[in-house]
Amino acid sequence: MTEVKISGNKLVISVVGWDKIWSLKSRLEIPLEHVTGVHPAHEHVRGIRAPGTYIPGVITAGTFHVDGDKVFWDVHDPANAISVDLQHDRYAQLIIEVADLAATIRLIEEAIHSGPSATPPKA
Repeated sequence: MTEVKISGNKLVISVVGWDKIWSLKSRLEIPLEHVTGVHPAHEHVRGIRAPGTYIPGVITAGTFHVDGDKVFWDVHDPANAISVDLQHDRYAQLIIEVADLAATIRLIEEAIHSGPSATPPKA
């Protein structure tokens, strides 16, 4: 799972618990101007695995190459996953599990449309 917050002009994704080991990441900081959209994720891993973990039905965590793009995943339960679309960044997309889907989407949308906020979603 991840924790999402806005810090200044950045989207900050903190990978929590054992997922740090499975994904080989503990934190991602993405400039808000690189975020082009956010929505519930209804996708499945496809492509070539790079550093990370993929156990079907259990966890998808790490960096994956999908259609020539790098995509970061950290998902156990796809029903709680969001997709963050990016441009001009190392990753083309982040697919991450969050505690509160609607609140996290709202937080990111507000940040990219109206500027930075420091308020994280309530769990």
